Amino acid sequence: QVHLAESGGGLVLAGGSLRLSCEVSGGTFSHYAMGWFRQAPEKEREFVAALSWSGEDTYYGDSVKGRFTIFRDNAKNVMYLQMNSLKPEDTAVYYCAADRVYYGYYAHTYDYWGQGTQVTVSS
Repeated sequence: QVHLAESGGGLVLAGGSLRLSCEVSGGTFSHYAMGWFRQAPEKEREFVAALSWSGEDTYYGDSVKGRFTIFRDNAKNVMYLQMNSLKPEDTAVYYCAADRVYYGYYAHTYDYWGQGTQVTVSS
């Protein structure tokens, strides 16, 4: 059973930075494409970023391009999301997800999900 665990969320002032981590266990991490999604209260889950199994190919949502960076360390079974220049509209629960096939945009294609970590950006 593949298990994903997010960490690194918290409260930060607008303009600040946070780094989220997603630790994967129970599977071969390097075989999975990975993604980050977020969900704000009363909103649908939104694609944030994704990357291929090797980490060489990345894909970002328009709202975070140029501010967020996704990367992974296959030796440590961990994926990261470096978030810079945070805005109040980035406030959400952030989820990591694993896909056996592709680093896609659509949440329903992902096979495994973490429980989420809260990010709150105050103005």
